[in-house]
Amino acid sequence: MRRRFVWRAADSQPVIVGTRFGLAAVGPPETAVVVESGQICAAVQGHPLWRDKAGNAMSLIALCHRIIDAYVAEGSDFLQHLGGDFALALVDDRVGSVVLAIDRMGVRNLVYEESAATLIFGSTSDVLLAHPLARGTIDPQSIYDYVYFHMIPAPATAYREHARLRPGHALIFESGRVTTRSYWQIRFSEPAHGKVEDFKPAFRAALTAGVTECASAQRCGTFLSGGTDSSTITGVLGAVAGAPARTYSIGFAAEGYDEMEYARITARHFATEHHEYYVTPDDVVRVIPILAAAYDQPFGNASAVPTYYCARMAQADGIMRLLGGDGGDELFGGNSRYAKQHQLALYERIPALLRRGVLEPLLLGMPGTNAVPIVRKARSYVEQARLPMPARYESYNLLERVGPRNLFDGEFLAQIDQDRPHARLHEAYHASHATSLINRLLALDLEFTLADNDLPKVTRTCDLAGIDVAFPLLREPVVELSATLPPDFKLRGTRLRYFFKEALRDFLPPETITKTKHGFGLPAGLWLRDHAPLRELANDALGSLRRRGIFRGEFLDELLARRLREHPGYYGTLLWILMMLELWFEQRSPSSARMNGAV
Repeated sequence: MRRRFVWRAADSQPVIVGTRFGLAAVGPPETAVVVESGQICAAVQGHPLWRDKAGNAMSLIALCHRIIDAYVAEGSDFLQHLGGDFALALVDDRVGSVVLAIDRMGVRNLVYEESAATLIFGSTSDVLLAHPLARGTIDPQSIYDYVYFHMIPAPATAYREHARLRPGHALIFESGRVTTRSYWQIRFSEPAHGKVEDFKPAFRAALTAGVTECASAQRCGTFLSGGTDSSTITGVLGAVAGAPARTYSIGFAAEGYDEMEYARITARHFATEHHEYYVTPDDVVRVIPILAAAYDQPFGNASAVPTYYCARMAQADGIMRLLGGDGGDELFGGNSRYAKQHQLALYERIPALLRRGVLEPLLLGMPGTNAVPIVRKARSYVEQARLPMPARYESYNLLERVGPRNLFDGEFLAQIDQDRPHARLHEAYHASHATSLINRLLALDLEFTLADNDLPKVTRTCDLAGIDVAFPLLREPVVELSATLPPDFKLRGTRLRYFFKEALRDFLPPETITKTKHGFGLPAGLWLRDHAPLRELANDALGSLRRRGIFRGEFLDELLARRLREHPGYYGTLLWILMMLELWFEQRSPSSARMNGAV
């Protein structure tokens, strides 16, 4: 069968699509191309780089030719030379094989299905489902995992027949068989000691290199939340460009959620061309159906709403590419839960005989210990601290706290392996090339928090807004530098980002150094409780969701009627992910459909 190539110059979502017999790359020419050389064809989408200085100035077409040449010489080992962010498909008609790969950090995406000895692949499950051979049976286990994680971690998808490549992974299809392998994984050197000044010059150079790679000649700006990462990218962009950076920030008229003043501090400090927009509850109502339809998998991160409005504001201002600060927390130790885990890990230093023979029987076995506040607090600490990692990391998980049997319908739950989320976390945690607690946590979060959650949030909303996005902190110079730092440079006691902040103390505003992390966090629970149109949208969604046979109807009724009112911050998150699940279903199946193994 003769292979056919398709090119469309414009599309709302840059994609790669194909089977063994066809290949297409869709998107702006500077971010998506197809190149044919003899009987080998390569399609690339994103911002790939060849990992040597001579390759940095190559066009995407020239890079595809370099990839084909390296593939002929080295086979799939050519992937070690690729950096940047990319999705890649290479079809070799000489032997009837296909190589698929995505970048090391998982910025880009590829989904695939084996069907009748043919490999179908694309950037999303929605792309696959447009193929006449593709199947799409909703997987109940993945729906459970979505509620657990608020997204579906790779390699799973919402569909039984589809799988997704994990970061730094490649797929080889030959002789009608599929194999996947990891071609890259972060490796921490973990020196025991070091001085900030010893690493600072290389760190600052890596930041400059990362921003320089991402800031092309086109009109470029930055997401600016006012936090450490976005402020750093903003300042470095201004220095690299030799002109004030263009910055875009989102605020909320809700007490405890608005961080705009910190964004303004950074904007003044670096003299940026600053732009602001305040998202309203009505904005949320307008965009929710759009977001639910845009993601090929159920996606419950409410921060997608402000990210979309920020990207749309920048696109309307003529910006062609936004730079995001994502990845800094996972590379340099910026999440507050790292400090919490450090405190819990101190329990392990108490002699086992004392822990198991005295403390645990006293605090956990004796009745009435919850009556005294200080004893109740000690009991809670021991209950969490005695759990092994990474189960301890999930002790605050929303589904764990609510209880699967309280939330899910019994018939649905009987199909589910409730241990699968734990097994997936356990596998990733223990596969990390690290011995320190902090680096094992960072390796875990690079996959589950960054690649499966934060990056899809930003990349897909930017696609919707019609704007390109790149992530300087995820470029190889920064990632590789982070892996060489002593563990206590990332978490010193309970001090987060110790090295990052010390190395930039003379660069960032003092207020940025000392602020706590927040970002573009949407006040979802408050607005779901207080804004009638949003509450009505949620009520309609829960009513439809109730008929699917997934969740207990009594719990859904109680969630909106009582629990949200009493604890909007806590139960607002659960309501949001359930609402987005139902709206996602409605884009793909009749609202009256039930799930008994399929929708």
